[in-house]
Parts: sequence; C-alpha cells; structure tokens
Amino acid sequence: MSGAAEVFAVCVGPGGIPKPQVESCAVSAQGLEGDGHRFESHGGLDRAVCLLAVEVYEALQEDGVACHEPGTFGENVLTRGLDDTTLEAGDRLRLGGGLVVEIHDIRAPCATLKSVDSRFPELLVGRSGWVCRVVEPGILRRGATIERLAANP
Repeated sequence: MSGAAEVFAVCVGPGGIPKPQVESCAVSAQGLEGDGHRFESHGGLDRAVCLLAVEVYEALQEDGVACHEPGTFGENVLTRGLDDTTLEAGDRLRLGGGLVVEIHDIRAPCATLKSVDSRFPELLVGRSGWVCRVVEPGILRRGATIERLAANP
C-alpha cells in the first residue's frame, strides 16, 4: 500500500442498508457493537466486519451510481488509501491502536443492493470489498490508521 491508509468512515446499523456513520465503535469477535443483519448469512464470526474502499465509491460514481454517503452498501469500514486489490484471505490489518482483523473472504454482493442501483449486484462484482474475522477486539475510530500486518501463519 502506498502512503498512509486510514479508516474513512465507521458505519453501524440495525440491519439492511444504508448503515449510518458513527465516530467510533467497540468491536468484538461478533462484530461492531450495535450492528445488525437482516439475514443470518450476512453476519457471524467470519463476517464480523465488512470492509470497502472509498475508491470503489468513486469508481461507482463514475459509472453513474448515486452513492455519496458512507454505509450505502452496508459496509462497516470504508477505507481510504488501502489497495484492496492486493488483499487476500488470511491477510491481517490493524485498524488503529488495537483492533486487528483478518480477511476471511471476498464480500459477495447480494440482491439487496438493487435498491441502490438496478445494475447491482452485477456492477459490484470484483470490487465488493472483504469480510473479516476479529483477531484482537478493540475500538474502531474514524480517521484511524490502517496497518497491514503479516498474514496469519
């Protein structure tokens, strides 16, 4: 990753989309405090935190998608400056001082996103973000630095 990567936004909601922004949030193995999912398959230990890059928002805006507010796609963490094209399962990220997440899998875009744009989920394939498990619980804050750690041994 070039330059400093950061947490651009933290988003928490009761389930569904969009997820409103918050300044900070406690994160445990189950996910962000107060965050919910309409469908059981959208959460769980291996899908506790969902990451998406603000650069994806910018590319989608160029494609004519009306996505101006973080949380539009139901992500928990909107990153800036993190080259998510180089991430893969097993990679670990420190989000701020203590919180560490491990990439579990690519986030599979679902039909719920059709409410944002009728071209979804197809338009989001290949740039839909990542779902992560929590390795070290902590506090997630907007503006926190993102550090890429060694992959899980």
